[in-house]
Amino acid sequence: MSHYLVLDAAGHRIDEIYRYTLAEWGEAQAERYIRGLFDAFERIESHSILSRPIPADYEVDGYWFRYEKHFVYWKRLGTGQIGIVTVLHERMFRAERLKQDFGIE
Repeated sequence: MSHYLVLDAAGHRIDEIYRYTLAEWGEAQAERYIRGLFDAFERIESHSILSRPIPADYEVDGYWFRYEKHFVYWKRLGTGQIGIVTVLHERMFRAERLKQDFGIE
């Protein structure tokens, strides 16, 4: 069993990242970026990537870390797995999107 599960919102965002990177910089760069992102997911469990708690102002429970131009938001699921909730570009307004992706309206 994998240590993490990519949740729906994160899956959609990862697809968007891939398509954008492919269109702007080509297949090799898109593949490199997405592989690096998934490698970062693998490093959460071992704490070899520094995650911080999401600030209370956002009103969601979970953690975040930066991967190049994106912020990865994750939480521990009831199964014990890490749930990758969403991946947002550094220029995206995060509070509204976080609540939406965490299922808080």
